[in-house]
Amino acid sequence: MKLRFASVAGIGLVTLLSGCMVGPKYTVPTAPAPPAYKEAPADGFKESAGWQIAKPADAIPRGAWWTIFHDDGLNALEPQVEAANQTLKSADANLRAARAQIRVRNADRYPTLGTDPQVGGLRDSANQPYFNALNANNGDANLLLPLQLNYEVDLWGRIRRNIAAAKEESQATAADRQNVLLSLQAEVALDYFELRSDDAAQKLLNDTVVQYQEALRVTTNRYEGGIAVKSDVSQAQTQLQAAKVAAADIAVSRAQFEHAIAMLTGKAPSDLSIPPAPLPVAFEPPVIPPGLPSQLLERRPDIAAAERRTAEANEQIGIARAAFFPTLALTGAAGLQSTSITSLFTPGSIVYAVGPGLAETFFDAGRRRGVSEEAIAGFDRSAADYRQTVLTSFQQVEDNLVALRVLSDEALQQRQATAAAEESERIFNNRYVGGVDTYLQVITAQTTALNNERNEIDILRRRMDATVLLVKVLGGGWDRMQLPPQ
Repeated sequence: MKLRFASVAGIGLVTLLSGCMVGPKYTVPTAPAPPAYKEAPADGFKESAGWQIAKPADAIPRGAWWTIFHDDGLNALEPQVEAANQTLKSADANLRAARAQIRVRNADRYPTLGTDPQVGGLRDSANQPYFNALNANNGDANLLLPLQLNYEVDLWGRIRRNIAAAKEESQATAADRQNVLLSLQAEVALDYFELRSDDAAQKLLNDTVVQYQEALRVTTNRYEGGIAVKSDVSQAQTQLQAAKVAAADIAVSRAQFEHAIAMLTGKAPSDLSIPPAPLPVAFEPPVIPPGLPSQLLERRPDIAAAERRTAEANEQIGIARAAFFPTLALTGAAGLQSTSITSLFTPGSIVYAVGPGLAETFFDAGRRRGVSEEAIAGFDRSAADYRQTVLTSFQQVEDNLVALRVLSDEALQQRQATAAAEESERIFNNRYVGGVDTYLQVITAQTTALNNERNEIDILRRRMDATVLLVKVLGGGWDRMQLPPQ
């Protein structure tokens, strides 16, 4: 019988100390997820050599996603972002602070122990008014060595929800950190391909300058031979100088992209020099399989961060509701007290006080209700932010899918236009040399050919940018399994 009573008492004590949880149970807010992307090709995507189909087959690129471009320069720059970028260092500090907050809140599960030793003395004046001389003394000493204990019983789950909220914030901060890293890596890739496009444009314009110099030489010889008029020479000189100006102007844009890459990799601009390497006009960006829209919810770190903060907001509702119930605190103090150091550590100097305290607020003029309503509104706001993040993610994927599809068609059309313009330039130049056409027609053909060649480079640049952005908006190979465990 005694054993059964002890068991029941033990179970009751555990139940009392663990308490119950008030507040709503968290469920992930529903978010619209279409069955397929509207702008994805009807026949799907072929897997390119640089991409590995994940398990399950969600086509997530893993690891160093930038290696799919097979560019040694980019492969050398990208790892420097995680090692030296200062924006990422700030995100790392935020993550460490969030993890430390878990330890801070977890400490509330345990009692706090402390001590406050005191040494004091008191002597009454024998000359004070109304003092009985018989009570005069030479002073009393008081030595106190206490040990104090305080513990709040988590009856309604306030402490546990605080801990859970800290863990969810830590997960959200970890996702924020990954999102910052992904954005920085994508920005390096974008700036790098902009720089390589400038290199291609620079090479084109330098070759054009050489071509126009030869055209000026031919026109000058024809003028000196009495075959051409002076205006032909002037037009050739104008065309040459315009090409030189355009070639010189490219240097400004290229230098700015190089400076931006230096900053992203944690360097001063003077510490980074990227040798020119034109992006081949015939280069084809890798094909990126987007997977299914439902898989995007697991891939994007910003979606994970928004969802974790929604869970954190749900914990705040439970914390606010716990304030409507009484709190139970266990306090105790024990120690030694004496008037003399010689008797301080004797059994007679032991003092103690122990007892539970139950506190409840009966009237607060609506304060707790207001806090509860604020927490509910905070959850609704976080849920709406989560849904908006999901919708924005779908839009970004669709935007880049349609850009890649249309630009791919444009690239083919532009190659044909460029070939036609170059052939037209050759024909008009031959007709001019043969005396059939004026030099104005040559100038027009040269300008048309140069514009088409530059436009071909620009379309390739836009295709590379859209490819990088598609990788970014698909999460860059990240998924929710990489969140730190709770």
